[in-house]
Amino acid sequence: MGWWQLNADTLVRSRFVLSPFAETFASLKLLHAGTPAHPGERAWLRDHLPAYRARLAADPTTAQLVRAALGRAWIADFIAPTPKDGETFEEVVARVRSADPAAARAHLTVSLAGPLPAALDRDDLPDRAAALLEHVWTRAVRPYWDRRRRILEADVAARTARVSQGGWAAVLDSLRPGQTRWLGDNRLQVNLSEYPPREISGAELVFMPVTPKTGWVSWEEPDRYALIYACTGALTDPGARAVPADLSALLGQTRATVLVLLGSPMSTSQLVAVTGQALGSVGRHLRVLLDAGLVERRRAGRSVLYSRTMSGNVLVAAPPEGRGELRDQPPTTGTFPPA
Repeated sequence: MGWWQLNADTLVRSRFVLSPFAETFASLKLLHAGTPAHPGERAWLRDHLPAYRARLAADPTTAQLVRAALGRAWIADFIAPTPKDGETFEEVVARVRSADPAAARAHLTVSLAGPLPAALDRDDLPDRAAALLEHVWTRAVRPYWDRRRRILEADVAARTARVSQGGWAAVLDSLRPGQTRWLGDNRLQVNLSEYPPREISGAELVFMPVTPKTGWVSWEEPDRYALIYACTGALTDPGARAVPADLSALLGQTRATVLVLLGSPMSTSQLVAVTGQALGSVGRHLRVLLDAGLVERRRAGRSVLYSRTMSGNVLVAAPPEGRGELRDQPPTTGTFPPA
């Protein structure tokens, strides 16, 4: 397994960062694999995979380049630089384009775990990689970025709240289940690959969520290290938000969905992005749930976050017969008007 050694100060200073470049690179990986993890990804691939494959079919050199760069166990470093906090997609892709051609070829021999094919022994590889990433960003990511950004913000809000509730170990274990794990003794497992451990104490450590179901690690030694992970599936795929039929009958479909989602803290704008409902509609549902004592709100920086109360948790977790009894009884606080 691969793991990083870090001191307590490095972990305390670590933070979550959103990156449009990381989202684009994750989307490139999804297009390359062509295998959806849930219905939401299947619909996205249906819309964008044909154009992506047509582009590569018209440019065999770039097609061979992306296959080599994504490798089986290692990503070529030059095609996936570690994004900086606040860095735009254009700023990061400019670093891809300006990569040294000789270094790019060397990185490809690592990702290929073998010699460089003759077709890739050329100096325009960084420019080709940048152009492909720009294609994915422009056609398949930027049109959805505002909504995806809100989904990513919701994931960060939930995990940040979990730090205060269960400490960093619980959060790190949940980033990439089966891949990341807090090992104790200041060691963070980052993947299952047998690579030498890295000492990163004193470096900048960031965690970057992406909406496609993928992840990887990235670094610019010795200063910056990033762990990129897939955000919560219930946020990215509407089909993952299982809402019991009897709970929908009790509260209404949309209001029940909001209550289920609020197992993790979310803001109004994040709920709008995830549910697809209008701002006024989400606000009305939140007011009803607040009046009923099923959710609570608190301020976190400039945002107001909503989450389920103990009563809300009990209602969501109750067996159908238990919710049936609740339907027959008036609530102790507030009312349950139709959704």
